Amino acid sequence: MLSACDCHPVGASGRTCNQTTGQCPCKDGVTGITCNRCAKGYQQSRSPIAPCIKIPRMVDVPKRVVGRQDKCGDCPSARKRVNLNKFCKRDYVVQASVLSREAVGSWIKFTIHVMQVFKQGSAKVHRGTQFLWVSVTDLACKCPKIKVKQTYLILSKDSRQPERPGLTADERSIVIEWKDDWARRMRRYQRRQRKGKCKN
Repeated sequence: MLSACDCHPVGASGRTCNQTTGQCPCKDGVTGITCNRCAKGYQQSRSPIAPCIKIPRMVDVPKRVVGRQDKCGDCPSARKRVNLNKFCKRDYVVQASVLSREAVGSWIKFTIHVMQVFKQGSAKVHRGTQFLWVSVTDLACKCPKIKVKQTYLILSKDSRQPERPGLTADERSIVIEWKDDWARRMRRYQRRQRKGKCKN
């Protein structure tokens, strides 16, 4: 009968190791006899589900995109003010940290860790690791402006497609750097929405 080994509680996908080599079964991107470190090309994340994620390749988002180069103008999402009306008009409102990014065709796929959900709407957002999709065109105009290893307050419409599982943000989304006092304000808006104060 196979016995349990000293497998890492987060890095290993099980507690029973190979009785000959002592190798524990590791999750994707995890290595080591006890699955206690990230493999080459991977970096540590904050997610217990995927503790090691691929190190993103540097993706050069063009400063100007044909057809949009003269149309960037002022970015609505750059406005730092958030009020009840903006909260009500978005499908989902979350606090999320950005773990990594990669290019997929004309889209950038961000891996994010949702820390708090203030509004779900039809998006059915859940806490934990998921994807956030932003078109290369919008990122070129910095609408929205998103950086890896930053934490943001994100308010956006739900316009997901089957080929892009996860959340979507665009030039109409509000993506601003997280401040601790946002939590109190978002919960206040949450309560007002429940009381029917949102007028769509």
